[in-house]
Amino acid sequence: MLLTAPAKDEVTPTFVFGVNDSLYRPDMKVVSNASCTTNCLAPLAKVVHQEFGIEQSLMSTIHASTAKQKAVDSRGGSDWRTGRSILNNIIPTSTGAAKAVGRVIPSLKGKMTGMAFRVPTADVSVVDLTARLSRTTTYAEICYAIRHASETYMKDIIGYTTDQVVSTDLIGNPCPCIFDETAGIMLDHDFVKLIAWYDNEWGYSNMVVRMLRHMYEQDQAAQ
Repeated sequence: MLLTAPAKDEVTPTFVFGVNDSLYRPDMKVVSNASCTTNCLAPLAKVVHQEFGIEQSLMSTIHASTAKQKAVDSRGGSDWRTGRSILNNIIPTSTGAAKAVGRVIPSLKGKMTGMAFRVPTADVSVVDLTARLSRTTTYAEICYAIRHASETYMKDIIGYTTDQVVSTDLIGNPCPCIFDETAGIMLDHDFVKLIAWYDNEWGYSNMVVRMLRHMYEQDQAAQ
């Protein structure tokens, strides 16, 4: 069984296709495909971490509205903000996406945390990853590493754009992570902000299908 959401417990295996799917075993009866945000963040974090090392990082997702948001102000869930209308508000809230990255990339456990902002758009969200790196580098070198990954071992998982895009330009893009070269900035030789878009509906659905196909192939091979 594949959960199309983060697991609530600490024992259910969590997978992001292209990041740690090779660890799946047929004897795993219930596994999680994590969230759409984790499926954007984890591939980007994997490339940056293996090429430059991530010492500490903060992430924000500016996330399109979902069925959980309220149309009018009403009683919230875990806090008052979640009860406010999504139609005319930017709503700060929590996300487990950064914590989940530590479950699919264990070497990043404890090195990343983050938050979310729910915004009144229908589709497409964006991850803002700010990281202090283990070694000094340049923004051009980081971009080169991500572009190389997008054309080779992360092809169709990480997309890459140099266009001056906005959110609606990415509707229907099947890649769960589209790195935006022109949107990122670097403060120092080891401190960088990286931007990646994702269609939180279609991009994530594609990753679910990929993971299901991988599970089926592994299950068949084990018979």
